[in-house]
Amino acid sequence: MLERYFMLPKTIDRVRSCWLAEPIEQYIVWLTERRYTTASIVRRVPVILGFADFAWSRGARRVRELAKHVDAFVRRRLRCRLRSCGSSKAKLAYISELRRPIEQLLRIVLPRPAMPAAEPFAHWAPRLFAYLREERGLRDETLRLYRHHIVRFEDYLTRRGIRHPKALTPALLDGFVIEMRKHHCPRALHGVCSALRALLRHLFRVGTTTNDLSVVVEGPRIYQLAELPRSIAWDDVMKTLGCIDRRSKLGKRDYAILLLLAVYGLRAREVAALTLDDIQWRAEVLHIRGRKAGHATDYPLARQVGDAIVDYLQHGRPATTDRHVFLVIRAPRGPVTGRIVARQARQYLRVAGIRAPRLGSHTLRHSVAQRLVDANFSLKVVGDYLGHRSPSSTRIYGKVSIESLRELALGDGEEIL
Repeated sequence: MLERYFMLPKTIDRVRSCWLAEPIEQYIVWLTERRYTTASIVRRVPVILGFADFAWSRGARRVRELAKHVDAFVRRRLRCRLRSCGSSKAKLAYISELRRPIEQLLRIVLPRPAMPAAEPFAHWAPRLFAYLREERGLRDETLRLYRHHIVRFEDYLTRRGIRHPKALTPALLDGFVIEMRKHHCPRALHGVCSALRALLRHLFRVGTTTNDLSVVVEGPRIYQLAELPRSIAWDDVMKTLGCIDRRSKLGKRDYAILLLLAVYGLRAREVAALTLDDIQWRAEVLHIRGRKAGHATDYPLARQVGDAIVDYLQHGRPATTDRHVFLVIRAPRGPVTGRIVARQARQYLRVAGIRAPRLGSHTLRHSVAQRLVDANFSLKVVGDYLGHRSPSSTRIYGKVSIESLRELALGDGEEIL
């Protein structure tokens, strides 16, 4: 395997004479199986060799002793760097280039038994997340968000020395909500309070607490239809699509992704979950599974969308047995996630110079909805097209005529009035 990446015999001899020769070769095989490029592999091996020599000089003789030397190795490399990193961002990137191959190597040669993640409040609220998933029917995305907020609450109680559920008081709960208010907007804080109420209700349900404290958790008041849609004009949508360089593999993938967002108003996770089996080419149908409302939707496959997907499949998609349509371009290969879809949409909107609140994939989704409303489709039709669970989710798009207000703001308004 070494001969595949290194031409000089002295380089190969240096690797094989290293005391970590076997783990290094194992690491190279692991990188090759995940389709890392030759340049990436060649760049990683010298870092591992340097770390091996450094750890040996500090007394390391076994692989299990390596982890404690990683931080010292990174600090030494930073001190010995001939040229300054120039900025904090460049410094973080350099540190990542040092740490990533070492951490990957350690994960490979020191396999750990698969252990389930420890649940917060496991001793107070047994089977909390099983209850929320199986009986409340919450989705995995919601459960991950709940877990994040409940872990923050557990840390909050630990800092205040609370060791027993009987010590929970309304004042203590208010203190946590006030602390979270410093880091969350009102709508996000509403999610924090929802997670906290779910925990407190379960504590009362299993008998851990004698009173249902969930009734004292008051979130911020959010008025219905208080916000405006986050839509942009269709010309801005076309401008964003025009910013994508479709000559590269990444550009071909992202163009197809943004077309799906802009034509069908799909959510980021729905685009990420799309598989090759969901596209019926002969029938010209696009099947979207597992929507937020718990159903599936069939759309006619628009020619422009189909052409973009075919161009990506033929000239941009990596060769793999994975059935997901959209894959990560760089190794390690795998399907894109909803976060990647949202991040790429935000990036191209910024490149296009679009100004709107909270740019991202939902900006294009809102734009689809607003365009349908402006075309005089009923809110029921718009809601069905977007896969809304409740008609109340669609009402915000009928609140204002965005294009009329835009014309009024740019002109004297006489024609509209």
